[in-house]
Amino acid sequence: MADNRIIHRYGDRTITIAEHAGFCFGVRRAIAKAEEAAADGAPVCSMGYLIHNDRVAGDLKAKGVRIIERLEQAKEGERVIIRSHGEGKAVYDEAQRLGIPLIDATCPFVIRIHDLVRDAGKQVVIVGDAVHPEVQGISGWCETPSIVVSTAEEARRIEADDLFVVAQTTIRQEMLEEVCDALKAEGKKYEVHNTICSATENRQAAARQLAKESELMLVIGGRNSSNTRKLFEIAEKNCKETYFVENIQDLPLKQLEKCNRIGIAAGASTPECTIKEVIASMSDVTLENNEAKMEDFMDEIEKSLRLPRNGEIVTGKVHQVNEKDVIVNLGCKKDGILPIGEVSLEEGQTLADVFKVDDEVQAKVIKTDDGDGGILLSRKKLEISANWNEIVEAHENKTVLEVKVTRTVNGGVIAEYKEVSGFIPLSQLSDRYVEDASEFVGQTMEVKVSRVDQRRNRAVFSHKMFLNEEKAKLFAEIWENLNFDDVVEGTVMRFTDYGAFVDIGGIDGLLHISEISWGKLRHPQEVLSIGQKINVKVLSMNKEKGKISLGLKQNTPEPWSVIDENYEIGQVIEGKVVQIKEYGAFIELEPGLDGLVHISEVAHKRVGNINDELTVGQVVNAKIREIDKDRRRISLSIRETIDPNAEKEAEAAEEAPVEEAPVEEAPVEVAEEAVEEAPAEEAAEEAPADAE
Repeated sequence: MADNRIIHRYGDRTITIAEHAGFCFGVRRAIAKAEEAAADGAPVCSMGYLIHNDRVAGDLKAKGVRIIERLEQAKEGERVIIRSHGEGKAVYDEAQRLGIPLIDATCPFVIRIHDLVRDAGKQVVIVGDAVHPEVQGISGWCETPSIVVSTAEEARRIEADDLFVVAQTTIRQEMLEEVCDALKAEGKKYEVHNTICSATENRQAAARQLAKESELMLVIGGRNSSNTRKLFEIAEKNCKETYFVENIQDLPLKQLEKCNRIGIAAGASTPECTIKEVIASMSDVTLENNEAKMEDFMDEIEKSLRLPRNGEIVTGKVHQVNEKDVIVNLGCKKDGILPIGEVSLEEGQTLADVFKVDDEVQAKVIKTDDGDGGILLSRKKLEISANWNEIVEAHENKTVLEVKVTRTVNGGVIAEYKEVSGFIPLSQLSDRYVEDASEFVGQTMEVKVSRVDQRRNRAVFSHKMFLNEEKAKLFAEIWENLNFDDVVEGTVMRFTDYGAFVDIGGIDGLLHISEISWGKLRHPQEVLSIGQKINVKVLSMNKEKGKISLGLKQNTPEPWSVIDENYEIGQVIEGKVVQIKEYGAFIELEPGLDGLVHISEVAHKRVGNINDELTVGQVVNAKIREIDKDRRRISLSIRETIDPNAEKEAEAAEEAPVEEAPVEEAPVEVAEEAVEEAPAEEAAEEAPADAE
């Protein structure tokens, strides 16, 4: 885990904030969508609170995002935001029926759970809080009613079997493990998908580590926030002096004065401004004298005099809105000028539609002097900069982005992430060979960021990396649940001369030609076909090499092991001639079981050449004369199945002269002429070899 970042140090006293504190990816994405929708001017509302934080909810309300509990409460023409927790399928169906436009801000990690439970085909068990909106949304995508548990005791009371287990993204890892251990102890068959968000795991791990190192721990966030409460539980287990801080009034001032090592963790729904306010208030407590406070005050004065640099992100208040530009008070000796050309406006919109006096705006500095004594600002470049920050963050955190392929170029395609264009090499478009990249144009795909060079405005994406990681997760899940001797369903994918590769749910196993049938095969295609569904047995597993050996013939008994049940001396069987030797022919009774018909047992007559009587592939009737289980030999007789009289009559019929139709004889002289006129080369062909 990465080191925690030190915020303040005063001699022996430190205030440290944990890694991954504050908004997570899903929450940040949802708020951005809400603010973007509110800025459009068209009416918008949210299905429930976007996040569990009163301050953020108040800010969104001030921007025009109202809260509804049911779709019927939406006004005509109003758009409805689906929060990051997600909603059940019924909400989407109802919105379509009512003609209500949706803005889906569901966290991508939650969407993945929706997809999993929708296609589970088993009894779904959700590990989490039954009243949490995320869990209720997941339940709404299950084909049959789900079972929600949060303790091992609840898991032990589950009566159903063959379970499909998923987890609420924000629960503790220990909760999922306890539930799975309980199911295992009860002998339940289950398939588990660890859907706890990695950001949640990282946040909890960072809080746990910091709590162990701190004398006093503060967990900042809303009391209604599930993930913040879990952070508090984790911190409290590792630091006795742990306090829940929803606002600065909750700060334990007396305890803060006694401690030198203070740690801070914050929930996924905690805005950065709240964290900063708490730290600022703590600084007042931890500063040892008024002189230090005066230094901070002087720093603020100096900051107000300093002009922002090119490329810096600044925040200010709208002072005046003109037809061509917006004047922004930046709190320094120069005003900011935001020209209309640096603002993204919809068709027909004016600056007055978007900006109001005293509105707080954020922009990027593109010039510290516009020639008229102002600081030139850009909202467009801010948006691009924000997009770049998201790309850089995705590269550093190895998270997933969603891009749209717009056009092909030499060696690959161009894909757009919001306002930023990136390159996807041909080799990174898929986990299969791609010959023509044009088939991907217009597609939206998930990618990992493989390389970023912001100074040169270059980003390289890889869809293949995303697919490989998803396969790796699937691979790990399958290995976790696969055991030696398991019988699983698979799909025949491709053939080789030595066998067939079978997909058993995301992993290919080798079905060797010798393990397909008890009989002998020249090629797997004799009994299998591409796409065929078969049940195969796991014969061996090598996780290090990623190899699995499968067997098909093991699903049926070995013929010699049950020969007494199926065959007896004197029985007449039907079989196929599979091999002919000088001394007799081998007849296949069934795959893996051959019998020998000696040449003397082929017919009642004396047979000089067995090939005159039998051919490979011919189906014949034969009588079992002897079964030698020790030597694994079966003696057969075709002769004993043939009526001798019928055989003699057949021979007589063959020897009888064939009556030919009368042919008018040609005159002798004509025949002689024909002989004389025969070509010389034909005569040469008819001459004996020694005549040459």
